[in-house]
Amino acid sequence: MCVSAAMPISILLVQETSTERLYPLGICPLGQFPCGNLSVCLPQPRHCNGVQDCPNGADEENCVDNSGWPHLFDAFLKTNIQESKECLLDIFPVRCHCTGRRVNCNNKDLLAVPAVSNNVTALELNGNRIISLPSDLFIRYTNLERLHLQNNSIKSISNRAFSGLYKLRKLFLSQNRITKLKTGIFRDLRNLEWLILDENRIASIRQKSFEGLKSLFFLSLLNNSLKHIPRKSFCLEMPRLNWLELEGNRIASLKGSNFQECTALTVLALRRNEIQSIEVGSFSSMQKLIDLDLSLNRIKELSPSLFINLQNLKQLNISSNPIAHISDDQFDSFVNLQSLGMEDIEIPNISIRMFRSLSKLSHIYFKKFEYCGYSPNVRSCKPNTDGISSFENLLANIILRVFVWVVAFIICFGNIFVICLRSCIVSENRHHTMAIQSLCCADCLMGVYLFFIGAFDIKYCGEYNRHAQLWMESLQCQLIGCLAILSTEVSVMLLTYMTLQKCLCIVFPFRNYQPGRKQTLFFLIFIWILGFMIAIIPFWDKQTFGNYYGRNGVCFPLHSDLMEKPGARRYSTGIFLGLNLFAFVVIVLSYTSMFYSVMKTSKTARQRIFDREVTIAKRFFFIVFTDALCWIPIFLFKTLSLLQVEFTGTIILWVVIFILPINSALNPILYTITTSSFRERIKLCLQMKWRQVGLKETPRSVSTVYTQARAPKQ
Repeated sequence: MCVSAAMPISILLVQETSTERLYPLGICPLGQFPCGNLSVCLPQPRHCNGVQDCPNGADEENCVDNSGWPHLFDAFLKTNIQESKECLLDIFPVRCHCTGRRVNCNNKDLLAVPAVSNNVTALELNGNRIISLPSDLFIRYTNLERLHLQNNSIKSISNRAFSGLYKLRKLFLSQNRITKLKTGIFRDLRNLEWLILDENRIASIRQKSFEGLKSLFFLSLLNNSLKHIPRKSFCLEMPRLNWLELEGNRIASLKGSNFQECTALTVLALRRNEIQSIEVGSFSSMQKLIDLDLSLNRIKELSPSLFINLQNLKQLNISSNPIAHISDDQFDSFVNLQSLGMEDIEIPNISIRMFRSLSKLSHIYFKKFEYCGYSPNVRSCKPNTDGISSFENLLANIILRVFVWVVAFIICFGNIFVICLRSCIVSENRHHTMAIQSLCCADCLMGVYLFFIGAFDIKYCGEYNRHAQLWMESLQCQLIGCLAILSTEVSVMLLTYMTLQKCLCIVFPFRNYQPGRKQTLFFLIFIWILGFMIAIIPFWDKQTFGNYYGRNGVCFPLHSDLMEKPGARRYSTGIFLGLNLFAFVVIVLSYTSMFYSVMKTSKTARQRIFDREVTIAKRFFFIVFTDALCWIPIFLFKTLSLLQVEFTGTIILWVVIFILPINSALNPILYTITTSSFRERIKLCLQMKWRQVGLKETPRSVSTVYTQARAPKQ
């Protein structure tokens, strides 16, 4: 039963339901999150669904990942000072725009810095053609607080270019051609808080390049060519540095002394560098650090002791690194972490233990949806679906959630119907009937498998992520996966056996080869035993096969991935591209030879037999076509998955629910219901029944019906 968001609070806090219960304060079961400080827990799908489910509205908070620098950035931007719209300057270029004491000369094709009044507080010169900044260029502007020089062609800056700018708080020099920073260039900028040097050509920074920047708060050096940073502390000359961006450079390693004095740092962005090694102790002095971005580097190993002093960290991004191993205690020191980025990282040893200490984690980003089950208490986990399953449901696609029942019903009904009819009607070829009934039993197991998938989808409706790992590792998942493989392989082998038997009778009609009852039973029992062995072998050695059937929510081992055991990959390849492909080729060749033999014989027969041969040709075509429709996509899918071609889980789901069961659904029609001999026996059986119940008027006598049924069509 689901609880409506419109229920009174008193009812919400008292009533226990399957999705909302009372728990000790701050403690929620797997797959649920707490409603703020209340002792009410809700399933993860209710987070940020547009409906207030928590009494205090906590479920609709923190919908955007604003854990680290975005939160700080928003706070800084709110401190805007309202300025008069009337120009308060006496001197400024005519083509520029003046508001209060701010001059806007953006994109005016200027070759040099223009002259303006001494009392100017903001000077914007973006998008011009300024090449150099000579000495004492701004010495008259002692009240200047903001200087914008982005997107010019500045190559050289005199070490006295910014002399006299004692009140300057923000300096923007991005998108220029600056190659080096001279010693003492920022000596007079005692109150500078923001320094932006993005997208220049700075290759190295000397130790005293930032001398004098005692008040610097924000430093950005994005998309330069930095290979090394000062061996001594980066913050030695900037003790108040709070925000440091070094994204998009060519830094190869971090030493323990690089950030030794950076005690005030809260944001450190090292994204998109070439970092391969990080010395232990590199971040040890950053006890105030809130946001650390190490994504898109070449880091192969992260020592657990590397982050030991980062208890205040709220956002960590280590995505897109070739990290080979993550320790169970890797994140134990992050007691306040709220956002963790691990995209494009394979975690073969992933476990719930890794994230147990992250009690405040609200957003996590993985490479695979399956990993989300190991961090079940987060409010938001990405990706939130693998195409097969989602946070809410075992089957993510609503269409397939419905059709899994439809396909299962069609398969089971058709095969059970044929089994019953074949049991009631006496056949001339009882051995062939035994094989058909055996085939129907195998196909019926595919319908049972789909029924189980649909049933567990209903069972976990709305809270699948809470049970995902337990489900994929459970005995139930292993057994129904085993059932699907048993059905598939026995069906393939029976079709091959029946085809070969028919081929021998048609191609070599004078050999009088007709298997007896014992031979037929032997072959059928052998096929079933072989099918059981194929399905059960992965249970024998977990070391070799791992969780063979529990690779996805539908428990079918079709798709290969990097985390699959080599033994399991070889085994599934041997089944789908070995045994099944061989059987398909045998079936195609057998029907081709049968068709050729029939056509060769028909050339010596009368013209009236032509229609019968066309009917046989059509029948052979549809049998081969349905086999191809079922198996060729599976052969291609398996081959491409071995080549590590990425597939969406939705494709896997369509294969398992629609393509794989094609033969199971159509075999009763192709091998029984549409055969002329079977229809004749049905007619004869009905005539006999009519006579037995004493019907007075029979449309035709039994002998007439039999004669007309056996007579060829004109």
